[in-house]
Amino acid sequence: MADYDFDVLVIGSGPGGYVAAIRAAQLGLKTACAESRETLGGTCLNVGCIPSKAMLHASEMYDHAVNGDFAKLGIKVQAELDLDTMHGQRLDAVKQLTGGIAFLFKKNKVEWLKGRAAFTSADTVEVDGKSYRAKNIVIATGSSVTPLPGVEIDQKVVVDSTGALELAKVPETMVVIGGGVIGLELSSVWKRLGAKVTVVEFLDQILPGFDGEVRKESNKIFRKQGIEFKLSTKVTGVTVSGDKATLTVEPAAGGAAETIEADAVLVSIGRRPNTDGLALEKAGLTANKRGQIEIDHDFRTSVPGIWAIGDVVPGPMLAHKAEDEGIAVAENIAGLTGIVNHDVIPSVVYTMPEIAGVGLTEEAAKESGEVKVGKFPMLANSRAKTNHEPDGFVKVIADAKTDRVLGVWVIASVGGTMIAQAAQAMEFGATSEDIAYTCHAHPTHSEAMKEAAMAVTGKPIHI
Repeated sequence: MADYDFDVLVIGSGPGGYVAAIRAAQLGLKTACAESRETLGGTCLNVGCIPSKAMLHASEMYDHAVNGDFAKLGIKVQAELDLDTMHGQRLDAVKQLTGGIAFLFKKNKVEWLKGRAAFTSADTVEVDGKSYRAKNIVIATGSSVTPLPGVEIDQKVVVDSTGALELAKVPETMVVIGGGVIGLELSSVWKRLGAKVTVVEFLDQILPGFDGEVRKESNKIFRKQGIEFKLSTKVTGVTVSGDKATLTVEPAAGGAAETIEADAVLVSIGRRPNTDGLALEKAGLTANKRGQIEIDHDFRTSVPGIWAIGDVVPGPMLAHKAEDEGIAVAENIAGLTGIVNHDVIPSVVYTMPEIAGVGLTEEAAKESGEVKVGKFPMLANSRAKTNHEPDGFVKVIADAKTDRVLGVWVIASVGGTMIAQAAQAMEFGATSEDIAYTCHAHPTHSEAMKEAAMAVTGKPIHI
């Protein structure tokens, strides 16, 4: 049998795949990465995390200018929307970052196999008509949009998250199907730019999986911003006529149907693993009922030499989770010890304010035993006050007996950044007292974390 072409061959160049490839190469392993897109970075860099944040930031600045927030600070402006330029800066951010990954591949001597990869055996894949044999193959193919049965996405009137980033004009009315992270972020973008947005959610609250109190407060904040919600509601059909869509909806529990007209419909009901087209059966692998590839603690699949990470395996579909798994799987392949603590994976919604959490919700924590909870409102935080950012709070959940922090939830303008402190504290088994007695710079938003922890200990100062 011929020699191996590579020590490691990674399928997919998203946050998990490209990180795995770079780390493997750094560890002295001959590495390749198969990617069918014209640019590296996967969904995250090309049509997900990065471009959506570019639009979120730009639309937030526009909203501040148009709705008088700048004027309150003594800054008088006359704002005019230039959507083409706004899209241009989004595309420029994507170009720079995806190009950066290509540079890192060259720097670390990772070979880019351009094309879609499919298994032909347990140690061989075919890419663009050529076969490559590797000692280790890492499946990091990510995920794609979950379709809504019976609803056709034309990327003109009915769009998915990719199409929602490419709209050439601001729709007068927009219906977003799904009240999860992606739906709420893109709702925020187009509401700020002038669309009337209605979110239709099957459940009785938005943000499934988040802390209950956070879900309710977030709903209030979004309603105050002008986003309408139809909760406990299911979409039974979408028809398109010309440049308009008509949705048929009814109560999730059953009841009378009604129709909603919209200029744009965003289908955002979740994502599904990308396992179709990999020819897993030729490698001896079978996806589970959810289309995921099962792995052990070290990211090994049931077939020796084949590993899997990121959205294609069980667990939260988050770019930073995939990145950590990419490092860990490369180190495991190299004979080192790569570990990811999946109990401490933060989640963030990049709206304004940002919504973030790590660890257990209060509901889940109470199922395991007695807990102590401390809260601190951003309204009482000095930096939030000076920045005119009063919405939200920090919530710390700790074990009643040991005081060990079990979960932290944040609604704040910089909640996505603040949650890192909580994740680090939990990673090393911190107690609420540890956080409470750590000196925080003043005035900062992060002081709210300290105050919430002090509330857990029963010694709050500013509330």
